[in-house]
Amino acid sequence: MSFSVTLDLLFVIAVIGGVLALVDGIIRVRGRGSSIIAVIEIIAAALFLLSLFVSGIPLGSFVLAVILVILLVLQLVLRGSTRRGSIALTVIALVLLVVWAVLERGWIVIPGLNG
Repeated sequence: MSFSVTLDLLFVIAVIGGVLALVDGIIRVRGRGSSIIAVIEIIAAALFLLSLFVSGIPLGSFVLAVILVILLVLQLVLRGSTRRGSIALTVIALVLLVVWAVLERGWIVIPGLNG
């Protein structure tokens, strides 16, 4: 029996961005701030991560990534009294998800990465 896993850089970027968004949502639920948006962020991040491994998620990875990007921008604009570390976590997750969405759709082609 042979088991083989193929990891490409786009998949790694998506997983890291999704995990950081999930952690950011958990931190924001536990702290002060807009916890309703944080709960929606946790659900969207969990569905995004699940959609990377399972193909039966109704919305798909790209739509969930766009939803996560919108929620992360809202978290930056409507931030409560959070620490600087969580702001950095939000920005890193936001950048990774935007990079993944742009590269996954082929709007920018980088040979060896998505081309």
